[in-house]
Amino acid sequence: MPPQPPSPIPDFIYGTAWKEDRTPALTELALRIGFRAIDTANQRRHYFEAGVGQGLAAAYRAGLVTRDGLFLQTKFTYQPGQDHRLPYDPAATLSVQVAQSMASSLEHLATDHVDSYVLHGPSSNYDWTDADAEVWEAMRKERDSGRTRLLGVSNVSRRHMQQMAAARFELPTFVQNRCYARLGWDRAVRSFCREHKIIYQGFSLLTANQELLQHPLIASLTSASATPAQIVFSFARTIGILPLTGTSDAGHMKQDLASRDLTLPPEAINAIESLAG
Repeated sequence: MPPQPPSPIPDFIYGTAWKEDRTPALTELALRIGFRAIDTANQRRHYFEAGVGQGLAAAYRAGLVTRDGLFLQTKFTYQPGQDHRLPYDPAATLSVQVAQSMASSLEHLATDHVDSYVLHGPSSNYDWTDADAEVWEAMRKERDSGRTRLLGVSNVSRRHMQQMAAARFELPTFVQNRCYARLGWDRAVRSFCREHKIIYQGFSLLTANQELLQHPLIASLTSASATPAQIVFSFARTIGILPLTGTSDAGHMKQDLASRDLTLPPEAINAIESLAG
């Protein structure tokens, strides 16, 4: 199958990590409220990917959305990041593990392709390794066969990305990182992404930044029409972050989506960025 045309890039992604038995209901709820992009991983330790598939099936049956109207993103996770519930044969080569994990994901999600397939962290915290090169090539084959439209990497440093570029690997469409305000909202990696036209997905924008949510500056911007969370999501978008949210509260889901209509003045954006140092 030839590569499929890229899906429209979403402006908000619903993350399904750490939901366990609530995963099907929360996935369906997120779609009912208006999310059209879902992030998961074939990593049973932290995700219930089959539960995401159950939630999708319920949403399809209810007529909430069609597969063509969704952006689905999942991940390949190395064995050290897994528990005993592996989606591949641990004795197989890494290339075969990637193919097996993808086949399992497509079965879980009841689809013939995902929109984005993400390497769920390099094999080393420091370097882009030969193992990563093998996995990345296998992921490219999944893309070229039509089983995914786009590729991404997660939990990476600027060093990882620089080594990837220096070795002339095809760079990803997406980088997905946990985003700490105290680290300048991952400024070094975001800068690399901006230079190379990579879309930066930020997760834990709220949970990693609880102190910021209580900061007087954020409080001064909060109003009846803008919650602290909405301010953070609006800020994130303005500086080039595609946000993820994993809230399990229906009211917060609605508020998070409503943040798309909030525009902060440039001086507020600059002030929030300067808080991070």
